[in-house]
Amino acid sequence: MGQPTQPALRLEILNGDIALLTLDQPGSRANTLSQAMLGELEAMVAQLKARAELHGLILCSGKPGIFIAGADLRELGSAPQDADTARKMVKRGLDLVASIENLPYPTVAAIDGACMGGGLELALGFDYRLAGTHPKTEIGLPETKIGLIPGWGGTQRLSRLIGPSLAAEMICSGEPAKADRARQIGLVFDAVPPERLQEEAVRLIQEARKSDEWKTLRQRKRQPVGLSEEQQSFAYAVARAQVLAKTSGKYPAPPAALEAIFRGCNLPLEDGLKAETEQFVQLVGSPISRNLIAVFFMTQRLQKDSGVNAATVQPTNVQQVGVLGAGIMGAGIAAAHIRRGIPAMLLDNASAALEKGIGNISKSLLGRVEIGRLSPADAATALARLSSSTTLNALADRDVVIEAIIENEEAKVNTYRQVEKLLRPGAILASNTSTISITRMAQSVEHPDTFAGMHFFNPVDRMQLVEVIRGEKTSDETVVSLVALAKRIGKTPIVVRDCPGFLVNRILFPYLNESLVLLQEGASPRALDKAAMAFGMPMGPITLNDLVGLDTSLYAGRVINTAFADRAAPTKILDELVKAGRLGQKSSAGFYSYIKGSRGLDDPALDSILAKCRTGQRQFENEELTDRLFLPMLTEASRVLSEGIVRDPGDVDMGLILGIGFPPFRGGILRWADALGLANVLEKLKRYESLGLRFQATEQMRQLASEGKGFYRD
Repeated sequence: MGQPTQPALRLEILNGDIALLTLDQPGSRANTLSQAMLGELEAMVAQLKARAELHGLILCSGKPGIFIAGADLRELGSAPQDADTARKMVKRGLDLVASIENLPYPTVAAIDGACMGGGLELALGFDYRLAGTHPKTEIGLPETKIGLIPGWGGTQRLSRLIGPSLAAEMICSGEPAKADRARQIGLVFDAVPPERLQEEAVRLIQEARKSDEWKTLRQRKRQPVGLSEEQQSFAYAVARAQVLAKTSGKYPAPPAALEAIFRGCNLPLEDGLKAETEQFVQLVGSPISRNLIAVFFMTQRLQKDSGVNAATVQPTNVQQVGVLGAGIMGAGIAAAHIRRGIPAMLLDNASAALEKGIGNISKSLLGRVEIGRLSPADAATALARLSSSTTLNALADRDVVIEAIIENEEAKVNTYRQVEKLLRPGAILASNTSTISITRMAQSVEHPDTFAGMHFFNPVDRMQLVEVIRGEKTSDETVVSLVALAKRIGKTPIVVRDCPGFLVNRILFPYLNESLVLLQEGASPRALDKAAMAFGMPMGPITLNDLVGLDTSLYAGRVINTAFADRAAPTKILDELVKAGRLGQKSSAGFYSYIKGSRGLDDPALDSILAKCRTGQRQFENEELTDRLFLPMLTEASRVLSEGIVRDPGDVDMGLILGIGFPPFRGGILRWADALGLANVLEKLKRYESLGLRFQATEQMRQLASEGKGFYRD
């Protein structure tokens, strides 16, 4: 006989007549509304309704920092795609919330910590919500981020509580509100210190019973919002335009949420809920929702991953860091640390560069203050953690030193030789290089076990990805320490074994290179950019080249193309443009013209340069452009996985999503291939085999296709 399942709900009676229901899911750090949890809640609410002595109900959480995290995403991700099953799943949640709304006494949800998705929909069934001012208290409906909309009444009850326009903004962005903001917009009745939550909830129930206000609130919730036809049409049009501008029409969930909100808000609640359900069932189990849920779980895995397979390896205690080089990257790296409470020393041998770097950090912090993401006091505290120097000796007490100087191997190696002598035993030396071999540079240091790559992406304050590059002699402890440090500063680290281009650039360059080959064959820059953006990329390969800098693309491309010469297709276009002084956005001209701050205008002056390089002139179908751009990325991604450069398919996909903006709704390049079916991918590749090895399927791809499998086992 197995052990009986421990219940997730605990019931106490306060003052003889108020039920305190504590939700505390056993064996989990979070409370989630799984099917099992719903069963417990259904039985409990039925029991509470039958107890005549009760005059109120308070719901709270027994987990610090978490109220209810939402529905169980594993159950949602594996949900069948048929509408009938989806409707049954929705009905169960709707019935539970309705049963809470029908209890014969006032109810309060005492929210302390994260209250998300289905958790908020449950709380919206209560007459009142109180928020604790715990730093982790965030209240929101993030379903659109996983390709869904709220399905347990969230679009309807939130609209009636805070108004359709504000509800649309919250739901379509998926962004949560902190306790004070929730109070300001009327999402919660009040925000109080966590230790006073229970006391205030009891008082609120007692006051509500005296005034009967809770009955009025319920009646109001059941009624239409009451917008005029003109108000409704205008609010919907504004919200839809904003959503389409942000999603480019690639994500169906935000428009579906708007349909539910604005169709339902002027109907009685019961009819509004039907409108919501019709939109929800079209999305649940859809390929886009499955991909976005998969991205969520890949993100969760990376957050928990220590960076090595051995669970016993512990990170060193990093209390202060040093950053060598005060340029754009160095200043950005130092700023990332001081914002998250880690003292940083910024060092450069040029006083002017150091002054400029410190100025950029101050400007970055002020910018955050101006947009409300940082308080003036927090900005001042962060800046106080920054120190600076022009002498290497100042790094002697640092636990980790991150080098971010010019991308020149000789300069880097000379610096390491000088710095390593000054560091305390066990201190880690990391390079921010984007292309140079960590294993090779490690030959210049006496302790290669404490040397690794820590590749940040530009701009550091916005890019979440950090590649932790492991050289042949890098120790597990060094890897685990850098992974832990990256997480402390709010980044998502992916551990990559040393190879040319590492992970992201190695897979990116075949895409960029193929765009140049297509230009030589006669494709237009604009057609290439449009094809990539139609696929879902945030910008096309031509614009990306201009943004990075054509000289940077040229030199980095040479490193990677030399390393993988068997599948690189040489082109002359970048050489000619750099020779002509057209370096991209930084010189106001590259493939496009950027005069007067434009975002990139077609430039007739480019034609003569392209003419020197062109091998043909023809029109391309959009399908061929898409295939030619993304299939070489896919074959390279398969090689990266086959060679063990990363440990999991999710590392490849998340690296590209976080590093170059590969469309999350496709789940990453490997999930894209799995969705097409590898047998179909092989057929596509056959059309282009004559172009070279970059269009030949890998042995891994052929094996998986023959077995009817994909890169992922799920």
